[in-house]
Amino acid sequence: MPDVSKATVYRHVGLLADGGLLEVEGEQRVHGAVERTYRLRRERAVIDAGTAASATVEDHRRVFAVAMATLIAEFNGYLDLDGVDPTADAVGYRQHAVWLSPEEVGEMIGELRAVIAPRMRHEPAPGRRQHLLSPILFPIEGRAERSD
Repeated sequence: MPDVSKATVYRHVGLLADGGLLEVEGEQRVHGAVERTYRLRRERAVIDAGTAASATVEDHRRVFAVAMATLIAEFNGYLDLDGVDPTADAVGYRQHAVWLSPEEVGEMIGELRAVIAPRMRHEPAPGRRQHLLSPILFPIEGRAERSD
């Protein structure tokens, strides 16, 4: 983020750590200073329905930008692994435009939750690798008539 000062980044990281969204994963001394590596506490990085409903359009814009920056960082971290093989790992990034009524959107979200939620409770085990799944859903207005 070249347009953001280091002081601003440090302040925001501090706020995220103080708020319990980030936790220190490791520390090391570098030229007399302590360098910290942070880890996202995924269980805390959830926006409930009430908070989302009270967010402004600009709030949504900022949260989405952070989510996308985080996703890009996670993907780059994966690509930087030794011996990475996106094809063998079934890496995917696709977009599908679907026509859905509000009721069908709710039904689809319920079906996706029914498929994903049980797998989120899986524990590490031999033969298992952790995967990042990032569903994103929003209407692409301006391409269809609105009924409301």
